[in-house]
Amino acid sequence: MTNDVELWGKYFGIEEANAISELCGIDVTKKKKISLATLLTGLVSLSVALTLTILLLASYHSNKQSLFETRFALNHSAAAKMSQSIDSLFKSMRAGLKYTGAYISVNHLSNEQELQKQLEMLRLSGNFFNSIAVVDETGLVRSVAPSSVGTVGQHITAEAAKEALASRKPYMSKPYTSSTGRRIVFMSEPLYDKDGVYRGFIGGSLYLQENNILNTMFGKHNIDGDGSYFYIVSSSGHLLYHPDKSRIGADNSTNPVVQKALRGESGYGQVTNSRGITFLAGYSPVPENGWGVIVQSPISVVYEELDSYIRTILVYTLVPFVVLMITAIWLARRLARPFVSLANLASKLGKGEKIVLPDIKHHWNREADLLTQTITLALSDLQKQTDQLTHAAMTDSLTGLTNRRTFESIMSQWTEKQQPFALIMMDIDRFKSINDTYGHQAGDEVLKHLARILTSAVRSNDVCCRYGGEEFVMLLPFTTVPDAWITAERVRIAFETRENPLGVPLAVSLGIAHYPSHAESAEMLFQLADHALYQAKEAGKNRTIIADEKTERYHGSNRG
Repeated sequence: MTNDVELWGKYFGIEEANAISELCGIDVTKKKKISLATLLTGLVSLSVALTLTILLLASYHSNKQSLFETRFALNHSAAAKMSQSIDSLFKSMRAGLKYTGAYISVNHLSNEQELQKQLEMLRLSGNFFNSIAVVDETGLVRSVAPSSVGTVGQHITAEAAKEALASRKPYMSKPYTSSTGRRIVFMSEPLYDKDGVYRGFIGGSLYLQENNILNTMFGKHNIDGDGSYFYIVSSSGHLLYHPDKSRIGADNSTNPVVQKALRGESGYGQVTNSRGITFLAGYSPVPENGWGVIVQSPISVVYEELDSYIRTILVYTLVPFVVLMITAIWLARRLARPFVSLANLASKLGKGEKIVLPDIKHHWNREADLLTQTITLALSDLQKQTDQLTHAAMTDSLTGLTNRRTFESIMSQWTEKQQPFALIMMDIDRFKSINDTYGHQAGDEVLKHLARILTSAVRSNDVCCRYGGEEFVMLLPFTTVPDAWITAERVRIAFETRENPLGVPLAVSLGIAHYPSHAESAEMLFQLADHALYQAKEAGKNRTIIADEKTERYHGSNRG
């Protein structure tokens, strides 16, 4: 403060300066001095605090963005797969109605017993519908399965059934409430006799709030442990499937992601539900019936993972930095340069940049030498932890292979560079039976067994990945289709013949696709390989199928 008074004295005079100081409450008789130790302690404390803050903030934002992108991608992928499953399901349901309708309209339209028999066969063979009915052209219910529905001989009253009868063409209703109080979706196919005369329709109903085909397909996995779940909406935005059955039938058409799905868009976005909870949602439409599938996770999941990550960083950085502060109190001003250099390294590490730690050079000053070594060792430990976290994010923890996220990144890079490569998809045959019979721990050993075979069957620059569950993928750069076939067969035969953890015969089915000869995009290439794998499964399993998109046929081994 004395310095301030002296400065004022130069401009106003000493008396005026003293008056100003008295007016401001300044005691000019006291001189406040800062010791060198206090100054150095303050400077070091501020530097360390800023370094740690930069490290934490940079790590926080970097990982937050990564976690958001990963969660969005996972939910979008799950929604797309579910929409494909539902699309295939409803095509099968309509095909079943059409086939049964064609059969009974030509052969047994007037035979009541045969009608009942065919309806029961259709209902029980696929478990697609809760009830199935045949209605003649007058609106009279001719037959119904199960017979306990008890509407045979009555005329239809539901508006959806009347619309189906009047339309004389394939029909799909919006969700409606029946006279019995059930929430129903109704699907029908017209009936024509052998002379081409319209004879009514055959229709199937889904009871949305009871056990149905959607519950059978998705009911066991509708809510994950982290609070993620999915739901299905009709073309009008009403809930058809939801973990909370009491919400089925509710209007959800104002939800932004629902609106996008119903417009035929597929993607992901952040949305807040009616209860004020924010979710990271992926959405996809169902082409066959205009429905939408939404898979979403609470945003709190991401922040919980971030908090855990920050706590881990603090555990590994707090002690070294506290030691650094205590040690730095005894350093002189000439140590500022090495300290700043080391702080810059910590800042780069906090931003996620790969750093190369400099060789430890002994300083002429003992304290400076000790500080340099302490910080370098602390940053080295932190770099190791960062590398371990990075490796864990890229690797499947069970098998040690690369994970799905890394696989998709590599395949995207290769297609962008237009680098030729072969893609081999594989799936362990009857793996669910293995888990059910021997337990999940034994199933894990089978997965690790296949991973070891993959690792031993490939070159050093090939990529082996566990895609998910019992599905594995191989990327073979600069590999032709015949060579990929040889590799796939080597894996298949080794898995079939080698001694395995269960001591029972095991088999794997494989599908092969090649870039760019089969497809010009990663997405199409993956679909072709997946389709080839599906064909291998359908053809009897334990075989390799090569995709050929030009002829839309699939070639493979005849070995069982």
